[in-house]
Amino acid sequence: MSARLVAVSTGRPREVEWQGETVRTSIFKEPVAGRLRVRRLNIEGDEQSDLEVHGGEDKAVYAYPAEHYAYWREQLPGVPLPWGVFGENLTVEGLLEGGVHIGDCFRMGSAEFVVTEPRMPCYKLALRFGRPDMVKRFLKSGRTGFYLAVLKEGEIGAEDAIEASGHGQQRISIAAVVAGKSRQKLGIV
Repeated sequence: MSARLVAVSTGRPREVEWQGETVRTSIFKEPVAGRLRVRRLNIEGDEQSDLEVHGGEDKAVYAYPAEHYAYWREQLPGVPLPWGVFGENLTVEGLLEGGVHIGDCFRMGSAEFVVTEPRMPCYKLALRFGRPDMVKRFLKSGRTGFYLAVLKEGEIGAEDAIEASGHGQQRISIAAVVAGKSRQKLGIV
């Protein structure tokens, strides 16, 4: 399987109004040209706002498959969907939830990553799209992307090849984890 890094996006915290409250969020990401340094806790120019549920070593970087954008263009006609709109740092091609497993390792540029868990979105995804139903739609779609921990710091940039460098021992796919967690979150279990 050939995989590549389509875009690298970053964002800084900002305060926005949501349902009558001021909310601090970093979900607004924009693609960055050139090469960026990947550090243990994030990518150069990126900062997480709520470290209780985002960021840290196990969720330093968020990856989202570029292939999902076609689905969302059909589901959300007329909504602009630039790379990074789902809050991802890395828009990737060739790494879908059904074929990516907890513990899988990947090399991009001179950095190395390990897959830690799927993204289970919070209300800030709804805030980003201005749609209260977005979290439920996102979970039901199974198109969640996944978090990465940084194994080796380095530099990355759009168009870097993504090379598998190891596999998780349990071989539990991101899709399988999402299916179980989504049923619980949506009250289907």
